[in-house]
Amino acid sequence: MPGDPRPFDLAGDPGGVGVLLIHGFTGTPFEMRYLGARLAERGFTVVGPRLPGHGTRVEDLDATTARHWVGAVDRAFTDLRARCAEVAVVGQSLGGLLTLDLAARRSSEILAVASLAAPLWLGGLATAVVRAAQPGQPLAGLRRLPKLGGSDVRARDARRANPAYRAVPMRALRELVDFMQQVEGELAAVTAPTLILHAADDHTAPVACAARISGAVGATVVRRRILTRRFHLGTRDVARDVVVAEVAAFIAAQRAAATADRAPQEREPTCST
Repeated sequence: MPGDPRPFDLAGDPGGVGVLLIHGFTGTPFEMRYLGARLAERGFTVVGPRLPGHGTRVEDLDATTARHWVGAVDRAFTDLRARCAEVAVVGQSLGGLLTLDLAARRSSEILAVASLAAPLWLGGLATAVVRAAQPGQPLAGLRRLPKLGGSDVRARDARRANPAYRAVPMRALRELVDFMQQVEGELAAVTAPTLILHAADDHTAPVACAARISGAVGATVVRRRILTRRFHLGTRDVARDVVVAEVAAFIAAQRAAATADRAPQEREPTCST
């Protein structure tokens, strides 16, 4: 039975932190729903939007660009900031890239960011296929790349339940590749506290991307952890509760640090629902 691909908005404790969760390329908010539910149980107000072109028809993804994805994240963040004085942003894969891009432009407004399996380059044959599909190249007429094995997740039940597209439109894939290069050039501007989680056996985003990100961001608070026993989609994979614990603890630690830095006479921020 496919999981729920719809956006979600989960109310937390009044006065709590807001958390924006951003799903990955060809995926849906389903990827982030388990993490969101566990964070809401801890008192966070959690919003999981659906990126343009996702969760409908694969043709819709082919009609979108990175600019559409960036704009949607900016709007979702601005809306959550209107409700919560402190907001953290967490992204999976493409969502991680969008999180880092947002932080490169708006770090002063962000309590913390978490990049989960963000790719600065792609593993497997994806990059070679993109090159071969350029005009004048052998695969120039290729319009879609089938995902023969489904989602890159070790847990078979999670792979079956994930309502992601079963093919990748080549035009959108080229947008992703270009966006990866853009984000890599922006990393020094990311000054918000940064958590980087990546799986050692990620078949989509090579694990070396995590070291590149942690070494290039401009944040003074950086935590990197390489996880075992899971593949790319760590938010739905085996031992997904490790991801929950890492994200929740990192956000709580940054809020505690920010609270300690505030003057005693300042009021605690509120988060409305």
